[in-house]
Amino acid sequence: MIKVFSNYSDQVISSIVLLGDTTYKYALNNILPLANRFDSQRKIMDTKFYERLKRDIIRGCMMPPITIAFVHNPADFVDKIDINELQRFVNDHINEGYILDGLQRINTLNRASNDPSFPADRPILLNIIIAENEDKLLYRMITLNNGQKPMSPRHQIEILTQELFDFADYPNLSVQTEKEKSLTSIKDSYSVADISKAYLAFITEAVHIDNNKFIEEKMDQILVGKIMDTDITSVNVEFKDILSLINTYQSSSTLKKWFSFGNNLIAFCVGIKSDYNYIKSLSIIDVESSVEKFERAFDGINSSKVNVGKIRRELVKYYISNLERFIDMGDDELLSEFVSETAI
Repeated sequence: MIKVFSNYSDQVISSIVLLGDTTYKYALNNILPLANRFDSQRKIMDTKFYERLKRDIIRGCMMPPITIAFVHNPADFVDKIDINELQRFVNDHINEGYILDGLQRINTLNRASNDPSFPADRPILLNIIIAENEDKLLYRMITLNNGQKPMSPRHQIEILTQELFDFADYPNLSVQTEKEKSLTSIKDSYSVADISKAYLAFITEAVHIDNNKFIEEKMDQILVGKIMDTDITSVNVEFKDILSLINTYQSSSTLKKWFSFGNNLIAFCVGIKSDYNYIKSLSIIDVESSVEKFERAFDGINSSKVNVGKIRRELVKYYISNLERFIDMGDDELLSEFVSETAI
């Protein structure tokens, strides 16, 4: 079993952080399988460092800690400083955990276990994070893995989008991977790639998160910087709240079509962070009318003079984040706002 011997509070992500240990044998039986929870994982690196670590494990070294995490609201614990209660939770829910840091090490440990001299009862140290929601867990995952290769921040978010968000919770959203679409495409289905881009935009609060004018490695560095600059504790809306709202909009053919356009989806998920409670209070008819008005005003922009995709993302974000102010404006007045905002 996992033994927990101290606990702390991560005030940046409002989470519980535990220090503990277990045996190599328990880790291989219960933590290693967590590496297979993701459809895609960071490639296992066969480097001299890990070969040396493998030999050192057999000789009896203390391996650096593995970081595992759980999505669970700390407020649900009777006493969130009670180590016994926290230890029971970790052991009872270990199959629901995620490996945030240490995938290479746990796989190296697995390779070392094939040696007859493998010390199965030696201890392995654990860092354990209990985060209240997926967004805060993602923030910590990105900051832990910043600079590691070959899994980029975008790749990590693509994986987490599929694994942390159960799309069965949003029955009106048909979500497909590109592979699934190539085999049997569902009409008006949403692309996992677009939803993961929307999640990345939501976390970074930036609509231009896939700019191919930058070398990919440099773009990754920019994205990591934006994530680390985000004040995650001040955000009162979670990405799953936005997915739930979009799910309710699917009864409208107008909104379903509008959100199926990736640029609209991405920019909406950024803009709504500023005006979520107001937009949630609107009827579907009100949201439908607002989208139609946006499109009429947007049609007033000369598409031959601008980068349409770039301008659309910027204006959808601007419009949605200020919808309470814009909702009663006429089309021409709204177009004038768009012109001023973008300096067209």
